[in-house]
Amino acid sequence: MIDIRSAVLSAWEAAWDRGEVDRLDELMTVDFVRESADSGNRTDLAGHKREILEIRAAFPDLSTTIEKLIVDGDDFAIFWSTTGTFTNDLGEVPATGTTVHTRGSNQGVFRDGRIAFERVTWDQRSLLADLGVPSLRAAFESLPDDLVVDDLSGDYSREALKGFNRQFITGVTVVTTTDAEGKPRGLAANSYASVSLDPPLVLICVQKTSSTYPALFHSQHLGINILSTGQRDTLATFSSRDPDKFASVQWHEGPKGSPLLDGSSASIEAEIKERFQAKTHTVFIARVIHAEIADDVPIVYKAGRFFDGASLAEL
Repeated sequence: MIDIRSAVLSAWEAAWDRGEVDRLDELMTVDFVRESADSGNRTDLAGHKREILEIRAAFPDLSTTIEKLIVDGDDFAIFWSTTGTFTNDLGEVPATGTTVHTRGSNQGVFRDGRIAFERVTWDQRSLLADLGVPSLRAAFESLPDDLVVDDLSGDYSREALKGFNRQFITGVTVVTTTDAEGKPRGLAANSYASVSLDPPLVLICVQKTSSTYPALFHSQHLGINILSTGQRDTLATFSSRDPDKFASVQWHEGPKGSPLLDGSSASIEAEIKERFQAKTHTVFIARVIHAEIADDVPIVYKAGRFFDGASLAEL
């Protein structure tokens, strides 16, 4: 008769702390099922092993602690916590270098001394949420292979959507940050929106192929500059592939170091709170911590053309 408590503790430590996932073979049944209490997604033992290895590759210093193990007949519950540094990319999610401390619990059923079923309060999607990186992809990763999920593609008229977007009038912003070496980075964007005034939240949507995207994803803060009619050349610079866009513009640092462009109609610096992965783009939600407002007239954008925000004359 195996010592269930010792077997669980030993196999758990080997798999999660050292990556020895085959040790789970001695703990789980061949038809083992793991279910997320949050999403309802299910995976088998092979899928569970893959997830552990993916997470350990992204968090090589991962360390877990089982805080309590309760066994009552064939039922059990595990309460645990874990700490690790997001050192390497996790799937499509770039590493942030941040340390996460998270906790969860597993409730399950033994059959003939092995774990046959496990319902967990934590999965890879929960890990990304703890890091401030909710992901659409992560929600699907533990689904059975034969289950079809929405990949966000679909039948639609690309030209009709472009026509719809051309009718929407926006301002023009330059989103800025600094990379790991402290070099300023930035790109032009019109996908800015205010989320709420209380709390002071804004969002910006950035394409993953942008050269500024890696620095922005890794950063804890960003700047958003609403361009004025006197910054037409600045707009051209930040819409280009110029490797040193800041060489030809005047700028200063916000309180947390984000580049803020001189001559803008308005600039804010904000702390990035969440990063929502949406296929080709990432939506950044940020809390405003600093604002600078000027009297300069902003640029207005519609249907590929730029206009003076005061007279609405085309620039």
